Amino acid sequence: MKIGTLTLDNPVLLAPLAGITHLPVRLLAREAGCALVCTEMVSADGLAHGSLHTLPYLRSRPAEKPLAVQIFGADPAVMAAAAAIVQDSGADVVDINFGCAVRKVVKAGAGAALMRTPKRAEAILREVRRAVRIPLTIKIRSGWDRSGREALEIGAMAEGCGVDAVTLHPRTAAQKFSGQADWSIIAALKRRLAIPVIGNGDIRTAQDAERMMAETGCDAVMIGRSAFGYPRIFTEVNARLSGRPALPAALEERLETLRRYVALTVDCYGEETALRLVRNRLGWFTKGLRCAAALRQAAAHADSIGAALELIDAYRETAARQRESGGGPEIGR
Repeated sequence: MKIGTLTLDNPVLLAPLAGITHLPVRLLAREAGCALVCTEMVSADGLAHGSLHTLPYLRSRPAEKPLAVQIFGADPAVMAAAAAIVQDSGADVVDINFGCAVRKVVKAGAGAALMRTPKRAEAILREVRRAVRIPLTIKIRSGWDRSGREALEIGAMAEGCGVDAVTLHPRTAAQKFSGQADWSIIAALKRRLAIPVIGNGDIRTAQDAERMMAETGCDAVMIGRSAFGYPRIFTEVNARLSGRPALPAALEERLETLRRYVALTVDCYGEETALRLVRNRLGWFTKGLRCAAALRQAAAHADSIGAALELIDAYRETAARQRESGGGPEIGR
């Protein structure tokens, strides 16, 4: 799988999502076999103006490379300046957000708003393409109506501007994450473009990823919500695409992944910030685990990282006793 000059190990990518794909999550994804990870979307205005709040989003580590950084904005000159900063930071890919439907982003003319302002979108892509040498990609939705016409038009225009790949999440801006993704639009876009098309949306299992590639002809798949707390999905998808069994993670592996997330978060941000994040995000890693509600409730009130780890160990011991006594399945994912 190639994106411009970048060669990837496999066709399985991590989707960017605000508030989710921070550094520890990206590191876990890479460890699980994800070929390309992406940051949360980053404000181009913040980067161009040196915002102390925005610049930390570019924090990276060699272990997560190759890395894509997604930027959003509406001003061509500012977007070009931000893309140059991203390139100078050592990122491997600049991605531009054409899909965010959050009200304040759309109101500012960025995100999904660019799909109904093609002249502005084209100006942004041409300026950014001139500003950077590294691969340039965009992530789009089907548009503002269900036909997918806007996706096809923006995709073709992007290819003409020198964009190296297009990721399509085939839901409308109004749908956000509701309803069902229309994979037929991915297939239509693939037929229209010569550059790689990456499919995204409703990939919950390795079988879904295999089916999307078979049905649409897309060059790669991008996984978002299904990977949060379960990076093992990247391992399973790669296995399935290689013709090997896509075995789900056992309970012990799930809990070790959670402990690994805690350790990475402490290492990246320090204990105080890590504790806040772990309290909030432990639920991702225990989704579908039998009798894990009590663990989540207790972890929300943990007063230290050590206490949170003790709760995880206590849950492991309880689960082991239940298994020995024939207490039913551990995992309901």
